Formats: sequence, C-alpha cells, structure tokens
Amino acid sequence: MSEHNVRTTTRRDALRLLAAGVGGGALLPSLLAATSRDAESDTARRIERIGLQLYSVRTAMAKDLDGTIAAIAAAGITELEFAGYYDKNPTWWTTTLKRHGLTAPSTHMGIPSTDAGWDPLLATAKAMGHDWVIMPYVMPTQYKTRDDWKRLADRLNIAAQKTNAAGMRFGYHNHDFEFIPIDGTTGYEILTSQTDKSSMKFELDIYWAVKAGKDPLQIMSSMPGRVTCVHVKDAGPLPRRDMLNVGAGTIDFKNIIARGRTMGLEHWFMEHDNPSDPLAFIKASASAMKKL
Repeated sequence: MSEHNVRTTTRRDALRLLAAGVGGGALLPSLLAATSRDAESDTARRIERIGLQLYSVRTAMAKDLDGTIAAIAAAGITELEFAGYYDKNPTWWTTTLKRHGLTAPSTHMGIPSTDAGWDPLLATAKAMGHDWVIMPYVMPTQYKTRDDWKRLADRLNIAAQKTNAAGMRFGYHNHDFEFIPIDGTTGYEILTSQTDKSSMKFELDIYWAVKAGKDPLQIMSSMPGRVTCVHVKDAGPLPRRDMLNVGAGTIDFKNIIARGRTMGLEHWFMEHDNPSDPLAFIKASASAMKKL
C-alpha cells in the first residue's frame, strides 16, 4: 500500500471511530495524533505565496497595464518579479501594487556597460522596495572561454557588493548555455565557485537547468543557501523539452520547492518566455501552483 493510501486510511478510520462514539481506547488517540501530524506535514509543505515574473506578460502589460495587473491579482498571484517599469515611477507602482494586494520582492536588471552604471539602477530598485536585484541574461556569444566567465564573475562580485551596500541582495539568473562544457568546467561552475558565497546568490531557472540535462535539486544541494529564488516553468518530454505552462509538463515542482526550502529557497516565480496567451498562462499556472 502506498504512503498516501496509508494516510488516507488512517484519517478515515479516525473519523469513523469518532462518528461511532468510540472513546477512551488506545487506538483512537494514536490515530488522531497521526492525523494531526499528517495535516501539519501537509501544511508545512504547502506553498503560501505564488510569484510571477512579469516578463511573461510583457505583451499584455504593454497593451493594458492596469487590466493586466488586475488579472494577475485575480489569479491568486501575490508576489511579482519585475522586468521593466513601463514608464511608471516607483510611487505609481507602489500605490498600484498596494491596491491589488501585491508585493514586489525582486526585479531583473541587465548588467550595465560599466560597474558605475549599477548606481542609478540600484536607486530605482530601492525606491521600488525590492529586496532582490537579479541579473537576468548575458549574451552567450560573449562568453566562450574560462577567462570570459571569470571576468563576469568579477563583475558579479562588484554588483553584489554594491547591491548589499544599498540594503538589497543580488543574484544571477541562468539559461541553458551556462552549462555548456568549457575546458573541463562550465560557465555556471565558474560563476558559483568564483563569486563570494556570502553576498552573491543565484536564481535558478528550473526549466533551463532541466533542458540542459541538469538536476535542479542537485544544483541546490551543491551550494546550500545560495539558490534563494527559482523560476517555475514547465518542460515537455525529451527530446524537445518544449516550454509549457506550469502543471502541463514533466517537472516535479512540488518536490523541488519543498526540498529547496530546506536549503535556503525563499521565492518561486512562475514564468513563460513566450506564452501564446499571457493571461491564460497565468490563470492556468497559478491554478497548478495552488495544488502544490
């Protein structure tokens, strides 16, 4: 009998005994205790927040900013990760988010041409009330050698120091090309080993890691406390690994998020790079997330 069936039977027996008026025996207290422990365990595993990377709905937001924000809130999403501000200032955004019961713990900001370029970007992030600044992407054509990735690691260390000094935290978001072998290593291995463990964190894009043939949980366990955010987007079967709405593919997000939280995971943001219908994506994916 499966673990699930054992627990279901235990709950059913406890309720049956209660309905029959059974009391005082040794069996009933133990069954009730087991039921209580199971309920507490289920509650502990359940996610209490649903996040969204706004890049997923960029086309919808460009057409109807207010309507899209309202639809996001209506879907049960509670946390946002920004990817641009649509010509609205932080005051407008904080007022709008508060009206819809949304928070914005994180933002994506591309690497500036010089390290000094981080200062105005961080000022905006601070005004927005973000806790996290995540660098989302680098051009893979510019990172072909060990030295290329080491130079990027040096720049990430500087960015992390600046972000920490501004009262926020800094991380790097991966795609699949970071896992391409380079002279016995990978870009991702260089970034994780050559950056400061205390100040430099990572946002693991689960889909892109899976597409690259990597195990997200193995990545998390290899550097506990450093994967603090993840992108939740689903993958179809091999060999194509098509990007899908959450819940429509093969990735076990319930297990990944539950175990990830024991290793320092704090935020999980749903994402789809190019959904055919952005609002349908958030509705379907949020529904799937509520079941985790």
